[in-house]
Amino acid sequence: MAKQRPQQPKSKATPGAPPRAGAASAKAGEAPPTRRSTYIEAVALYEKGLEALQRHEYARALQHFENVLSSYPDERELHDRIRLYLNICRRHVTPQQATPQTVQERLYASTLALNGGRYDEAIAHLRLVRDEDPDNDHALYMLAVAHAQRDEHAEAIAHLERAIALNPENRAIARHDQDLDPLRGDEAFQSAVEPGRASGNARLTPR
Repeated sequence: MAKQRPQQPKSKATPGAPPRAGAASAKAGEAPPTRRSTYIEAVALYEKGLEALQRHEYARALQHFENVLSSYPDERELHDRIRLYLNICRRHVTPQQATPQTVQERLYASTLALNGGRYDEAIAHLRLVRDEDPDNDHALYMLAVAHAQRDEHAEAIAHLERAIALNPENRAIARHDQDLDPLRGDEAFQSAVEPGRASGNARLTPR
């Protein structure tokens, strides 16, 4: 008896038949390559802004954030995150018109002075804050930064130790703060930021 020949499989693309739903939905669900590339570029610029903000470089951070808004208008998911940071940066880069009178105004003015490399001016404001509010750990920490930038290690470390004593969270901040890099090789600084290390240096009273 002659064997029947196996039937050939029918072509998946039958003339006149509608296209397969799976293929159509896969194509519709694919993100356009340009959208993906744009998002990656926008995120990279956004992260540069965050890095500058963490270094207290408010003008540079503001520029990066505004570039995301202007150059990548379709990246709405980033815009909402950026707006809060924009307000912070704009407050810091706006020139202070009046002579600071309150603690908050002096802290603000000293931040601007530090960012501009005007350490004498920053120290003058911060000393007034410290005189009015001796336990203001933020002012003491900023005094440590200002003296560190002037290579005045003893003064910087004395203020830093006091700031850490008032608020232990300053210890973790100091470990990674690039503004305190001039102190990294000082044993007293290492003792201040590493709780387990005993310091052989006598503490100084901040002036």
